[in-house]
Amino acid sequence: MSPAAGVLTVAVHAYRYGLRPIIGSHCRFHPHCSDYALEALASHGAARGTWLTARRILRCHPWNPGGWDPVPPASPRIGASTARENG
Repeated sequence: MSPAAGVLTVAVHAYRYGLRPIIGSHCRFHPHCSDYALEALASHGAARGTWLTARRILRCHPWNPGGWDPVPPASPRIGASTARENG
């Protein structure tokens, strides 16, 4: 995990254990938005993980039915080779 993703992960944990107990959990999605953020940061890094999390939070409103909304799988990096290609 990059240092930036690590800092953002600490921020998500601070929200979960500091602010969420005060304001309550009202997430209409599964996994909860903070779980989604942690998974997105771990699998996609700071920039894309933040983008995915922001999009998810913006979808959280009374007119969205919510439901199952997993983090999309990380696509292989351009130019990355696989074991199969290398023989």
